[in-house]
Amino acid sequence: MGSISKLANLNPTYSPSTFNPKSCQPTVFLIKGFNGKTVFDQRVSPSRLSLRNNHASWGFLAVRCSNLDGNGSPTKRTVLHDLYEKEGQSPWYDNLCRPVTDLLPLIASGVRGVTSNPAIFQKAISTSNAYNEQFSCKTRIPPLQYVNLDGWLCRELVQAGKDIESAYWELVVKDIQDACKLFEPIYNQTDGGDGYVSVEVSPRLADDTVGTVEAAKWLHKVVDRPNVYIKIPATAECVPSIKEVISLGISVNVTLIFSLARYEAVIDAYLDGLEASGLSDLSRVTSVASFFVSRVDTLVDKMLEKIGTPEALDLRGKAANAQAALAYKLYQKKFSGPRWEALVKKGAKKQRLLWASTSVKNPAYSDTLYVAPLIGPDTVSTMPDQALQAFIDHGAVSRTIDSNVSEAEGIYSALEKLGIDWGYVGSQLELEGVDSFKKSFDSLLDSLQEKANSLKLVSQ
Repeated sequence: MGSISKLANLNPTYSPSTFNPKSCQPTVFLIKGFNGKTVFDQRVSPSRLSLRNNHASWGFLAVRCSNLDGNGSPTKRTVLHDLYEKEGQSPWYDNLCRPVTDLLPLIASGVRGVTSNPAIFQKAISTSNAYNEQFSCKTRIPPLQYVNLDGWLCRELVQAGKDIESAYWELVVKDIQDACKLFEPIYNQTDGGDGYVSVEVSPRLADDTVGTVEAAKWLHKVVDRPNVYIKIPATAECVPSIKEVISLGISVNVTLIFSLARYEAVIDAYLDGLEASGLSDLSRVTSVASFFVSRVDTLVDKMLEKIGTPEALDLRGKAANAQAALAYKLYQKKFSGPRWEALVKKGAKKQRLLWASTSVKNPAYSDTLYVAPLIGPDTVSTMPDQALQAFIDHGAVSRTIDSNVSEAEGIYSALEKLGIDWGYVGSQLELEGVDSFKKSFDSLLDSLQEKANSLKLVSQ
């Protein structure tokens, strides 16, 4: 995550003796522990910050606040703060790797959550040495049991005969737990409305309804953080899994949504799950629906170029945002009326739309094409480095998602008239998305096996 360091500059100049916790709303509390290691001490809430400095060798590293009352320079505001405060859209970061403290500049810049997927972890783990220490750490701790050693979780990840996939999950779970800790203040400040970190079930389970439910239950248990989202793909086989997992009180990020029809099925699964939960208080069961954007244009543009008429070519780069605008219209419809109001009385929260795949694939298009036109309340935009940096640099904040719904409907219909089958687009992109994540997952396991062999920790 080296490329994000320029977004904000943490200035560790604050002193625990002069810091006034009543003068600010804390965002991150980070302390430096023994031997120069960084550990987290999360005793923060919107109204209270408790500092702990019970050893002379512990030093105060940084506290991020919205108002410092003279105890340091205030956090620099970015357009991301305006995005949330003025238009109600939460900017999230679509990336995660070690050290998770690389997220601190992003949090200071206004990022309010993190998404991950198998491709992200494949890149992070296979290209970094940051995971070697945990991967090769030798202890005698039984599987799925953790021990805290001076603030560090240490596990026997690989030994003779140890399953490589189990080792993968141990690495992932630690990253997710650490990231959740960083975003927990935001989660608390918003009463569970924001500050989430997402982790996906194995992509090998995309066609396994029961297996997905069991995997989601396991991940929820081992991560054991209130602000974790378990990601479940919106395949036909996994839509029933979404209902079941929600009914168990587990919060879900539904991923790989590419069509309006499947999106409506996802909303229904969320509502059905809430109703089936039997919970009197639904306020802690939340969800986002990750609607993919740029990949739609990538496929539809190729189809339009094949058609080749001036009308077809003029519609390039317009399909994705048009469909997204109609998805938001559907969202507004489904989360209103008697059925939804009955759930609201029990504390239910809307399943927010999350715009995913927001990076631009075609260099001829604006680098904020899949961010700027999709701004609206009760939504999330998760952005990788490219899109995030571009929007911070020159993005404009205004409500755009429903500014011209009739135009979006016209584009959607015009594409149909040209022979674009939206059902085919959705199913094809879903197949490609699942296949891509499976390949990343398998490639990562191969890389871990090679790393284990090189460390001579796995018997052949």
